[in-house]
Amino acid sequence: MSQAAAAPLPPSHREPRTERGRRTHRAILDAAAHEFGTRGYHDTGITHITARAGVALGSFYTWFESKEAVFRALVADLSAQVRDHVGPHVAAAPDGLAAEEAGLAHFLAFARQQKLIYRIIDEAEFVAPDAFRAHYETTAARILTRLQAAAAKGEIRADVSEAHAWAIMGMNVFLGLRYGIWDDSAATTAVAQTANSMLRDGLKP
Repeated sequence: MSQAAAAPLPPSHREPRTERGRRTHRAILDAAAHEFGTRGYHDTGITHITARAGVALGSFYTWFESKEAVFRALVADLSAQVRDHVGPHVAAAPDGLAAEEAGLAHFLAFARQQKLIYRIIDEAEFVAPDAFRAHYETTAARILTRLQAAAAKGEIRADVSEAHAWAIMGMNVFLGLRYGIWDDSAATTAVAQTANSMLRDGLKP
């Protein structure tokens, strides 16, 4: 077939508009999380994903144009899952410092439930570096927004900056690795309180 006659490729990632489509899309992403998280990106094939999801190959290509496309979508989906899991607890906190403590405690809980997230996000650095960067940039942006709101209320120091947000995120990421992935026996609240005590000294007005 000549290039002029070839059918155009579908978008790399389409958003479903029907309930049935959303179920299939969700099944593919969940299956991809398991396969990429256990096999790794390079040892995972599309057929591994479709078999686990219980969908036909054609259904996969309805939503994703390639293995890389579903991997990129998965990184964004995991980032959104963290946001959705942590967000309500942060919003319910009485002040900015308590919000960071709640955010860390519930991120640790999420990491314990989704232990494959670290392998997938780490592999994204090499498979999809733009998605990897976007994951951390959007996470840091959410933290900075919280800090600036708390600073405006006088709850923390007035000169909070992007560097503060990245420092908090870096602490959370490695505490998640230590107490979410490697060892999940410690109380998440105790770990979060210890970290928050440092934040209180460093961010107090």
